[in-house]
Amino acid sequence: MSGQYYNRIDTPVGPVYLVLKGRELAAVSIWEEPRGIRRGNIPVPLARQFDGYFEGTLREFNYPLAITGGTGFEQKIWMCLLEIPYGQTRSYKWIAEHAGRPGASRAAGQALSKNPLPIILPCHRVIKSGGAPGGYSPSPGIKRRLLDMEYYYTLRSGAHMKKTVALPQPV
Repeated sequence: MSGQYYNRIDTPVGPVYLVLKGRELAAVSIWEEPRGIRRGNIPVPLARQFDGYFEGTLREFNYPLAITGGTGFEQKIWMCLLEIPYGQTRSYKWIAEHAGRPGASRAAGQALSKNPLPIILPCHRVIKSGGAPGGYSPSPGIKRRLLDMEYYYTLRSGAHMKKTVALPQPV
């Protein structure tokens, strides 16, 4: 794992460890400190994005990512996560269908359990079809807190009420 380093940031859901490969974010670990990797300084822009996310002012991360693991199917599932808007949820079935594999909800769930970049690739926004939260590798309690936080910030900003309305064009 040469060229990789990590550091810890403190968040409302507990310690989050960010692993970087050069200047790209390679992994996010919630609560579990990486082993066999040296400590280093987290780039300020990345730390600011996490601060903004947990303060409710950042809806999408745009920091460069280094996604090197996973099968083609797993990577496709992870990329579908980026299409789930902040403060909203989708089902495991939706993810599977969106990845072109209808009927592969369980496989999608397994792929999500291997997501190397939770929060950035928002697997916490995927729930069971009936509305139950479903699993979350770091902790189901963290999943609930992230969903509640996003929902609260969406309500506070009024984003849930904003709709695009086509106005009649002047003649």
